[in-house]
Amino acid sequence: MKFIDDVWITVQSGNGGAGCVSLRREKYIPKGGPDGGDGGRGGDVIFKTTTKRRTLYHLQYQKLYKAKNGAGGQGRNCTGKSGESLIIELPPGTLVRDADTGQIIKDLVDTDEVFVVAQGGRGGLGNARFKSSTNRTPRFAQPGEPGQTLRLHLELKLLADVGLVGLPNAGKSTLIAAISSARPKIADYPFTTLKPNLGVVRLGQREPFVVADIPGLIEGAHTGSGLGIQFLRHLERTRLLVHLVDVAAIDADHPLKHFETINRELNEYSPLLAGKRQLVVLNKMDVDWADDAAALFQDAYGKQSLMRISAATGQGLDELMQTLCNLLDQLDEVQAEEDA
Repeated sequence: MKFIDDVWITVQSGNGGAGCVSLRREKYIPKGGPDGGDGGRGGDVIFKTTTKRRTLYHLQYQKLYKAKNGAGGQGRNCTGKSGESLIIELPPGTLVRDADTGQIIKDLVDTDEVFVVAQGGRGGLGNARFKSSTNRTPRFAQPGEPGQTLRLHLELKLLADVGLVGLPNAGKSTLIAAISSARPKIADYPFTTLKPNLGVVRLGQREPFVVADIPGLIEGAHTGSGLGIQFLRHLERTRLLVHLVDVAAIDADHPLKHFETINRELNEYSPLLAGKRQLVVLNKMDVDWADDAAALFQDAYGKQSLMRISAATGQGLDELMQTLCNLLDQLDEVQAEEDA
């Protein structure tokens, strides 16, 4: 299931400026010819995709977006100034539809893609354009063309910035409920989650990001076992993986058993997926034996730092969200350097 963020907006490109009616009148040229300039072109409304935007959150309150009108022409064959175009930033993956017909206008998939959704009106011609051998002093000019007005339905078909992975009952649904507005079904048995839950996480004034609670994977998932390939496929489009480990289920004889099971499934499905940036988080640190279990895992895992949280009590969640924001910012910087 894809995350769809719906916004309905109206865009209006600028009107073209009117052409000018002017006859040259100077001290020693009392009956000069026509010199009315053309009107300026109206501004376009342009969509541009950028990784700076992860949701359509910034469009939810303003419903009308207007580009500037072109200025009218002037005498002495002066063309009017073109109207300034309006650039609206969108996250990659935004589908643009005509709100009245439902017809797809554009599917904006790539980063830094630019699309003119509404073209500004052409400026009208000044009377100098209409001079001829039979009409040497035309006293008329064209009005500017009106801009386009479109009602649009924007659908953000975005899989998460952050994907939560782990065995069933690792606490993914509890975590996404704790850090976002998502309200998934939560219970203490495997496979509570039968479809991905997505939540939007907001931290202060920073750009929100989307977290997906991917249904618990099991051994053989890459071949379709359990909930299978359909959910592994979703993970391919996430930018960062949070590997949630249930400390209450850590095996004292093989502390990394469950952790390695998930990573093996990711690698069998796609080495590219397994190579994604991964943040390891030990969950359920509120249980009595959590510290001992976490120490066993840490010793087996090595020197790399781990995060320890309790999604149920809120322990460590502020630090986790701050860490996720920082990691996403780092990935944005890397992407910007690669695109440069």
